[in-house]
Amino acid sequence: MNIAKREHWCRCYPADQQIPQLLRKVDAEIAAKVCQGGCLVCGGKLHRANYPRKPRGLLAQEGQGNQSVYRDSFCCDQDDCRKRHTPPSVRFLGRKVYRGLVVVLVSAMRHGLNSKRLEVLRESLGMDRRTVERWRAWWLHTFAQSPFWQAMRARFSPPLAAEDLPGELCEAFDLERRDRLLDLLKFLSPITTDSIPWTWSG
Repeated sequence: MNIAKREHWCRCYPADQQIPQLLRKVDAEIAAKVCQGGCLVCGGKLHRANYPRKPRGLLAQEGQGNQSVYRDSFCCDQDDCRKRHTPPSVRFLGRKVYRGLVVVLVSAMRHGLNSKRLEVLRESLGMDRRTVERWRAWWLHTFAQSPFWQAMRARFSPPLAAEDLPGELCEAFDLERRDRLLDLLKFLSPITTDSIPWTWSG
């Protein structure tokens, strides 16, 4: 476990001004695939039905000024269906208020969260220890026991220790490069929605 490396990731990526635009572009590409595929229930046409989000956790905030932040979403156009399709996302981790990459990176450095590091998080990202502890519990229980992780963990050799998620997951993806961070967020994206099966491949 390399706490210094994880702390570097946590300081570096939330402050990277290119990250919001990059993640928004990827989400738009995923959304386009979902829309083109039509309704998963009846095959009907999907119409855009985005909804606003007010995510926290980037120093260079997407949505500054008058620009709003929206989660991509669609609804089936058939009156007897109207199934909502919210695509997987690399920006949002389900309904969590903080950005997905912040939840991942801060949780990864949880074991090294002393008072000094906690103060940095409070000043730069506006979070407290209780928030981080809730994320920690989510990774250890909800995520570790999910059908998604039960199926996908076999991809990693040697096996990743569940008690150090998502830290070992971050190290397995070797986040020294921005594209590897994106690969990790894409890997996690199926768990960010309940309306698209996590086995969906586009």
